Amino acid sequence: MFTRLFFYLVFIQVFFAAGLINAQEINCRLRISAPGLSDQDKRILETLSSDLEEFINQNIWTEYRFEPNERIEASMQITIDEKEGNDKYKGSIQVQSGRPIYNTNYSSRLLNINDRDLEFTYRENEPLEYSDNRFSNNLTSVIAFYVYIIIGFDFDSYKELGGTPFFERAQNVVNTAQGQSKSGWQSQDGQRNRYWLVENLFNSQYEPIRKAIYKYHRHGFDKMVDDTNEATKNVTEALELMKKAHRQRPGSYLMQIVMNAKNNELVNLYSEAPTTERANAKNILTEIDPSNASQYRKITQ
Repeated sequence: MFTRLFFYLVFIQVFFAAGLINAQEINCRLRISAPGLSDQDKRILETLSSDLEEFINQNIWTEYRFEPNERIEASMQITIDEKEGNDKYKGSIQVQSGRPIYNTNYSSRLLNINDRDLEFTYRENEPLEYSDNRFSNNLTSVIAFYVYIIIGFDFDSYKELGGTPFFERAQNVVNTAQGQSKSGWQSQDGQRNRYWLVENLFNSQYEPIRKAIYKYHRHGFDKMVDDTNEATKNVTEALELMKKAHRQRPGSYLMQIVMNAKNNELVNLYSEAPTTERANAKNILTEIDPSNASQYRKITQ
């Protein structure tokens, strides 16, 4: 953690200019489940699972040097709901990631996304093709998209808007997928998909959410050990930033993603806070994340 944090806060521009070649950035566990498929299909998908995990963990995705203990912890769970013909699969992918909190053994969840628009074709032992510059394979494009999202959220948590270069790469993946007959990449496919996630990340009305991610972690949870009261106050200020974005345009996909990752953590934090701060936090959380209002009521009970 310390080396990566040092890069983010001190030498970020220097290392971009130097173009250093680095160790891999991600430590991702990927699993595929297919409860309704045959044993033969499950065996084929086990091979695919192993290949995809290697694709994520062995590729170099950034210009930064990551020590082995600094790699971003993540997981992806692919669930296959149906198979069409010999090689077409449909299902969902759940993506999670976290980052360590300074001076603790605690990992704070950054992402918890359930993407239900996954479809791909795969034949046993087929090589996994991917290019940043062209659309060649829907499965690897989805995986690469979420790798860049994972890295972007991680960088945003260490430096204000620090994840922008990686969100731009995710945006490029979306752009290469336009015109393809694959769900999840188009604006018309719904308001909760990969297209709209990138749109939200670059929408100026939602920028306070990204700034809140930085304040929440670097000035909030990373300082909990040193000064719990001040750190909690900074988390509350981060929630105020999110409320600002919510009031400009409520119901964003980006807000949903952030709150899906943080709701339990916030309930635990504010349940131990002073009474007045509990009430304020509960009111903000209920406003920006109404679907979890019953959970936030626990803060003041």
